[in-house]
Amino acid sequence: MADEHLLAIIVDSFWKILLPGLTMTIPLTIISFTLALLLAVIAALVQFANLKGLKQLARFYIWVFRGTPLLVQLFVVFYGLPNIGILIDPFPAAILVFSFNEGAYCAETIRSALESVPKGQFEAGLCVGMSYMQIMRRILLPQALRTAFPPLSNSLIAMVKDTSLAANITVSEMFMATQRIVARTYEPLLLYIEVGLIYLLFSSVLTFLQRLGEKKLSTYGNQEG
Repeated sequence: MADEHLLAIIVDSFWKILLPGLTMTIPLTIISFTLALLLAVIAALVQFANLKGLKQLARFYIWVFRGTPLLVQLFVVFYGLPNIGILIDPFPAAILVFSFNEGAYCAETIRSALESVPKGQFEAGLCVGMSYMQIMRRILLPQALRTAFPPLSNSLIAMVKDTSLAANITVSEMFMATQRIVARTYEPLLLYIEVGLIYLLFSSVLTFLQRLGEKKLSTYGNQEG
């Protein structure tokens, strides 16, 4: 009877956990990571171009968001900003924090990838009359992003798991859904293992896609050569 009861809990809770994962966790990850990449490219290009003032601002942004815990950033935005009259709903607050936090890490990944491209290619672009932005768009960024693809993919996988922290600011993603089921069933071990396996499932799918992407880029590089 006990085994049947536990099995019933597992089966009943699976879709109740998975559904918030598909409707909240995945959208939160995709939106946040897309915005993070945009911020990262801007911050990386500013540093690579050595634009005075803007470079220091980019370095300050990266220093702050890499040097403070993600959970603290979530609490500052969601619980702290209302004290100065800035109210942000849970989901947009999570997107804002995850985007800026992940953008800081991705900026360093893209910057190092840009610096790994031989400088002679930039000079060759200038010699044939290309503008700075044309060189970046057509020569340097494609090569840099190909180099940065594996670490950026790892960052995406890590973000899927980090979204569980959004439960702390009342975002109804799948970890919060699990907490609610635990409060009702008093089966924390079983249910937390179950949600962990669902996170593992999401990460495994992304890992598979990462390998496909790396294989595709590797083949493209060989054909280019």
